[in-house]
Amino acid sequence: MGKRAKTSLDSIAEWSNLVQAAYRAARGKRFRPEVTAFLADLDRNLAAMRSGILADTVSLGPSSEFHIRDPKPRIIRAPCFRDRVLHHAIMAHVGPELDRALIADTFACRVGKGTLAAVQRCQEHIRRFPWYAKLDIRGYFASIDHAVLKTQLASRFASRRLLRLLGRIIDSHDEGQSKGLPIGALTSQHFANSYLDPCDRFLLETCRVAGVIRYMDDFVFWDTSCVRVKQVVHQVQSFVSCELKLLVKESVQINRSTSGITVCGYRVFPGTIRLAPSRRRRYVEVKERWEALYLDGRINASELQRGIAAAVAITTHADAATWRRREQTRNRSTWDESV
Repeated sequence: MGKRAKTSLDSIAEWSNLVQAAYRAARGKRFRPEVTAFLADLDRNLAAMRSGILADTVSLGPSSEFHIRDPKPRIIRAPCFRDRVLHHAIMAHVGPELDRALIADTFACRVGKGTLAAVQRCQEHIRRFPWYAKLDIRGYFASIDHAVLKTQLASRFASRRLLRLLGRIIDSHDEGQSKGLPIGALTSQHFANSYLDPCDRFLLETCRVAGVIRYMDDFVFWDTSCVRVKQVVHQVQSFVSCELKLLVKESVQINRSTSGITVCGYRVFPGTIRLAPSRRRRYVEVKERWEALYLDGRINASELQRGIAAAVAITTHADAATWRRREQTRNRSTWDESV
C-alpha cells in the first residue's frame, strides 16, 4: 500500500470550502425553488452541515429519479440540493487525490482531459500500433461492488472518519447485494472513474500492452498482433471478474487499427476523424428542434442562429463539413415548403 492522503473531515468542513461548494452546486440552478430556499438561509444551512460533518453524524436526504436516453435509456438519480453541496465539499478535497492516482490515459471527469483528448490520443495509438481490442463493462454503475470500492478508498485515504462518511454515501444507494452507484451524483462520477484504475494498471504493468485509453467504463488497448490482443482480452476478463466483481460485455471488438474505432461519438481512423452515427443523430435532433421552435414562432432569427451554432458544435473536431452540406441539401426542400 502506498502513502495514503491525510484528507480530513476538518478540511471538508472548513467554512470557505462549504460556501464554495454551495455556489458550485447552485451553478445553473439558482432559480429552482429548492436551491433558492437553501441559499436564502445559507449561513444556517451550512452551519448545520458543518456541525454534522465534524460530529460524524451528517445525514443524507432523498434523491429524485428521472429517465433519459443518452443514447440508450438511463435512470438518473439526482441527490437533493443539500446533498449536492455536501458532495461538492467532499470532492473538492477527495477528488484531486483520486485523480492524482489515475494513469494519464483515462479521460472522463478530469480537468484538461475529456472526449476530444481521448479521441486525439486514440488516433495517436491507431497510427502506431496495428491491432486493438475495445471493451466495456456490463451495467457498470449498477454493478460497482461497495466492498471493493471501500477497500480501494481505504488504500487512498488515512482518515477513518472520512472513510465512514464516504461509506455512508456509497451505502445510501443499493441496487442489490451491496452493489451500485447512482448515475447523477458527483461522488459517483469520481468513484466510478477511480474504480477501474486497477484494470488500467493491470493492462499497462502486468499485460504490458502497447497502449490504452479509457473513458469511464469504455476502454481500448493496442498491441502488436491479433493473437496477442486475444490473449490479453481473456486476461482482462478474468481480472475484472475476480478483482473488481464486474463483467466485460460479450461484444468485445478486435480489429486492425486501420479499420477504425468508434470512441466517444467519433469514428477514428489513422488519417481522419469522422462522426459516429450516434453523434450524427444528435446533430440532426438538435438542429431540427431549434428549427421547429423558429417555425412555431417561439424564437426569433437570432435565437435560431445560436441554436444552429450549438448543433454545429456537436460536430466540431470531426471532418464533417461535407456531411453537413449533404444534410443541409437533403433538408432544404422540406424547409422551403415549411416556411
